[in-house]
Amino acid sequence: MAGFYKNKRIMLTGADGFMGSHLAERLLAQGAKVSVYVRGNSTIGTTQYALKNTKHLENRFEEIITGNIASLDAKELVIKNRPEIIFHLAADAYVPNSFDHPVEVMETNTIGTINMLHALKEGKGIKRIVCTSSSEIYGMTLGGSIDEEHPLYPSSPYAASKVAADRYAYSYWNTYHLPIAIIRPFNTYGPRHTYDVIPKFIELALKDKPLTVHGSGNQSRDFTYVDDMIDAFMIMGSHPKAIGRAVNFGTGKAITINYIAKKIKELALSDSKIIHTPSRKAEVPKLLCNYSLAKKLFGWKPKVFIDEGLRRNIAWVKENQVL
Repeated sequence: MAGFYKNKRIMLTGADGFMGSHLAERLLAQGAKVSVYVRGNSTIGTTQYALKNTKHLENRFEEIITGNIASLDAKELVIKNRPEIIFHLAADAYVPNSFDHPVEVMETNTIGTINMLHALKEGKGIKRIVCTSSSEIYGMTLGGSIDEEHPLYPSSPYAASKVAADRYAYSYWNTYHLPIAIIRPFNTYGPRHTYDVIPKFIELALKDKPLTVHGSGNQSRDFTYVDDMIDAFMIMGSHPKAIGRAVNFGTGKAITINYIAKKIKELALSDSKIIHTPSRKAEVPKLLCNYSLAKKLFGWKPKVFIDEGLRRNIAWVKENQVL
């Protein structure tokens, strides 16, 4: 991978999001020429934007495109940019939002992906697209860990939208023989993450406010630190064996929400109480990654595990956020 991205023209959708911002930093650090697609700000006009996570990179981007990824305009704007590689991360990724806005979430996640696939199909000189899937597509775990052959049982409208996007991507590789790679990240956390359990608990713990656990707290996730996941994106965008593959990336460790609450409270030196409320709708009891395919194909393996990742995350929040 050394030197692969130098001077490569990259289009990064969802660049101002959590993982997108980290990927933008890594690509720029490796000498890529990065253009980004971000959602327009309706309060100041849809052609304008207000960067949050990538404001510090704004002057380094080749082009900043704004708009709705689910609009047909998105395809034409990306084709006009003439990228060599597309990293497609744009998504409505907050699962509870899909309970009340299932159609809106479907449009962003599924139609947005189809638009990017057609940009690849109709554009000139695009050598690869990396489509971002999700561990949520698996739903209920059968047995221990989840490999890529595990059945897909989406338990929320969000998960269903990502299943559709994932399988559309695969079908376009299979039907049109396009250079498509599908990355399936398990629960990723780290600096700049603002939703989901870890960032919420860190914020509350540092304010000594109660940590609210839905249900028993015995539900578990495979929490993967963002640096490891960005390594995975970089591999999926460059390695020849990634084409035509859907590949899981995670730690292979199932961590309960109870453990997360207790460990964050401990590391933050917090006086927060841990309280339990009724279970959340469409809750998946367990998500545990089998990353053996990623290890076999690419030699990838995680380097940062939960205690160290939480330490880093808490330190970053203390340094960068006004609490």
